[in-house]
Amino acid sequence: MRLSLTARHLFDTGSTPAEVYAILARRTRDPLRAARAVCLALGVPAADTKLRLDDCFDALLDNSRPGFEADTGELLEALGVFDIPKDLDARDLAVIDLFLTAIDALGGIRAGHRHGLARWFTTGNLTAAYLSLAATHPRPTTGNPSHYWSALVTAGELLAASPTSDPRIKPALTHCRTRATQTTTL
Repeated sequence: MRLSLTARHLFDTGSTPAEVYAILARRTRDPLRAARAVCLALGVPAADTKLRLDDCFDALLDNSRPGFEADTGELLEALGVFDIPKDLDARDLAVIDLFLTAIDALGGIRAGHRHGLARWFTTGNLTAAYLSLAATHPRPTTGNPSHYWSALVTAGELLAASPTSDPRIKPALTHCRTRATQTTTL
């Protein structure tokens, strides 16, 4: 508990999760305890913290070497270990379902893209996910363009209907509508 209070104080001074991890890991020489303290200070639920740290323990935390705490912190941050989950409402969940439908219709997705999308779903950054998917095209041999663009049009309409909609949604929605129309007329 005391270590998570130290982490909170470091966040209050403007440190990033990676920086807080590095400071705590250097101080304690216990990478797992430091990572756990960062997660708890950020408000990541204990069950999520355990799952996240179990997933990366063998690769990053078990054999951590002194002097590499900053690098390890940056990797943990890039992997999403320190992402703060957002409480998603029914509309958010419906949009994510449509994104998953679109991803299935892609016909294949790069691991890095899938990881980025999963992080945006967790943190509730649905605008970034939408813009990323709108800029992606289904694979010509394995994808289903009609289903892909149709799912993105519906997701974009849900996102655009929000009173606090990001202004980048409407041009992306127009792009998706155009692509959907093109796939149905081919």
